[in-house]
Amino acid sequence: MLMVTLLGIFILLLIINIPVCFVLLIISCIYVFVKNIPIVVLSHVLTTTTDSFIITAIPLFILAANFMQRGTITERILTFSKALVGHLRGGLAHVNVITSMIFAGMSGSALADAGGLGLVELEMMEKGGYDIEFSAAITAASSTIGPIIPPSIPLVLYAAIARESVGKLFLGGAIPGILIGIILMIQNYFFCRKKNYPVSEWVGFKKLFKAFVRTFPPLLTPVIIIGGIMTGIFTPTEAAAIACLYAFILGKVVYKAMSWKDFYLALSDTVILSAVVIFVMAMAGLWSWMVTHEGIARIIVDLLKSFTESPIILLFVLNIILLLMGMIMEPLAIMMMVLPLLLPVIKAYGISTIHYGVVMTIALMIGLVTPPFGECLFILSSITKLSVGRISKSVFPYIFGLLIALFLVTYIPALVLWLPELLIK
Repeated sequence: MLMVTLLGIFILLLIINIPVCFVLLIISCIYVFVKNIPIVVLSHVLTTTTDSFIITAIPLFILAANFMQRGTITERILTFSKALVGHLRGGLAHVNVITSMIFAGMSGSALADAGGLGLVELEMMEKGGYDIEFSAAITAASSTIGPIIPPSIPLVLYAAIARESVGKLFLGGAIPGILIGIILMIQNYFFCRKKNYPVSEWVGFKKLFKAFVRTFPPLLTPVIIIGGIMTGIFTPTEAAAIACLYAFILGKVVYKAMSWKDFYLALSDTVILSAVVIFVMAMAGLWSWMVTHEGIARIIVDLLKSFTESPIILLFVLNIILLLMGMIMEPLAIMMMVLPLLLPVIKAYGISTIHYGVVMTIALMIGLVTPPFGECLFILSSITKLSVGRISKSVFPYIFGLLIALFLVTYIPALVLWLPELLIK
């Protein structure tokens, strides 16, 4: 009865627009008070939730992405992408996707892609004769690739909660991330042919090679991260620190494009965003403790097993739940809240936790571009001055493509598991 009451309070507080992290704190405090649990338990849970060496990788990856954005790295990636695919039908839309795929190997964040890289991509497409609604739609859709292709902030968080290998999860996201990019580019071709958007001239192999050489050092970032983790040279957290140092050296020393003011702003942005992420994690940790203390996970497992014994149906139901939650809540908060409940269920049905980590991340990323509260939609709305409604209408066909990718990754586990099983024994 208590948990039903708390759930009702939870929903009510969300309806009146109280941030989810504070809702979790309020619910946990009520639970502790009613159960007469010593208040010191709250502080213990808060500290142990965030006291993890792996979690340190999150602010470091955020900092690496900020360093990348403040150098000339974005411009170099765009130039290379344009030389590579700009001559194809829907060229600049393809450039948008390819650039996001490359940047994903450096940032691990959809919001960094939409907010930082998105501004440059939108200007490029507008100058190239593409309408702003279409440009915003493909920018939003391609930004979801950021947390799928390694490195990935959500997958680091998943690894910390599920106690799984970060290296295996990173490798597991590589093929699905490329798959999403291919599906978006196929859609681009048909949409752009219908709208008869202009096509750039083929620049030739000489200029393509020159653009590749200029972009080669940033392209090494994911190789350094994944290679270092796989070979055991450094841990995921140490890999994130190496990525920061490498991004700083590229921007400050090699390209000489990052001023000390840019350095300060990168640190400032990282502190603010990291504080938000860690605070959400701490509050969600209280929720996880409360759920475990009440034995709710076991109840959910029994309930689902009484509903279906089929992993296929279970995965379909869980995807629907995550997609609906993603429409109204922040992905990392959802992962922190829901994952402690789902892990026993996933294991009970014999589903690989590596496979499900990537599936869950894709489902939550789709939420970022789904109305009414998709965060990427609001970021692009502030950049383009378009209403969220107009961007939502344009992005809907791409959401269909993302759902196809989610379906394929959900029901073809080899797309996720093949690389980890091949490269990590």
